[in-house]
Amino acid sequence: MKIALIAHDKKKADMIEFVTAYQPILEQHELYATGTTGLRIQEATGLKVHRFQSGPYGGDQEIGAMIARNEMDMVIFFRDPLTAQPHEPDVSALIRLCDVYSVPLATNMGTAEILIKGLERGDFAWRNIVRGRKGEINGL
Repeated sequence: MKIALIAHDKKKADMIEFVTAYQPILEQHELYATGTTGLRIQEATGLKVHRFQSGPYGGDQEIGAMIARNEMDMVIFFRDPLTAQPHEPDVSALIRLCDVYSVPLATNMGTAEILIKGLERGDFAWRNIVRGRKGEINGL
């Protein structure tokens, strides 16, 4: 599975804790992240992470493009709902794309843990079927 890991500045420490806790599961998958988040994950865990630009510089849009091409299977995005983000339209677009293409999305640690536990159990095998139907998602 291809998993995107994104965290706003005030949530990066939470993301590092999360990835460290679930490293044995995550290391079995292809990981993608926005710039600084990906760097921090690599430094803390040694995991291989494909890094895009930082969110405000287009990283969220790069991940969104993968979602639109049906090339992303899960997004874990630790958002900071209490701080205004300069790239909020990009964040909203990313969340919308997850809804349009039925890509599981967690925006907090509680939901992320449920998704990761499901991933560990094999609950996301349906993504292999969906990935095989490029261009047919939701009647598109």
